[in-house]
Amino acid sequence: MAQNKIIVVKKVITVKDKQFDLFIEQAEIEQNIKNIAARMNAELDGKRPVFLVVLNGAFMFAADLMKEVTIPSEITFVRLASYEGTSSTNSVKQVLGLNECVKDRIVVIVEDIVDTGNTMVALLKELEKHEPKEVKVATLLLKPDALKQQVPLDYVVLEIPNEFILGYGLDYDGYGRNLKDIYKIK
Repeated sequence: MAQNKIIVVKKVITVKDKQFDLFIEQAEIEQNIKNIAARMNAELDGKRPVFLVVLNGAFMFAADLMKEVTIPSEITFVRLASYEGTSSTNSVKQVLGLNECVKDRIVVIVEDIVDTGNTMVALLKELEKHEPKEVKVATLLLKPDALKQQVPLDYVVLEIPNEFILGYGLDYDGYGRNLKDIYKIK
């Protein structure tokens, strides 16, 4: 009887002018998102939160997260930008703002990655103007070694080293968002 063998193939992809190695597979990402969603379902039950998704990068995370969130909730979107190429610009440009009323509501920010923390600090400051009851932050990825700001993070799916990554919504100059896995720069 033949034995089943697991063959691990190291995946390397090229996006524009850079090569990337497979870093985190889709199955691991999705399992960790299910765990975070279960915590949210327990902690936010009966609170009718508004999920505020930061575009463009968090769209895949938000889609998979919302499939697992079972409590009554709403979802809305803002678009912010702070990257050029593989580096943070250290400034945040609001592209598309918040149009829904979040006054006296619990807002859960859904972000793709927190690295320097600059984007999150700017968004939290902007949200204060809308007088939410409470703000919670959910991020797919956290780069603790890159943090320059103190940021309250309630839900962190995965912590990663301070390396440039793409895939699963994250991009390199607009490319690679559609990859189902996460890759790190070679």
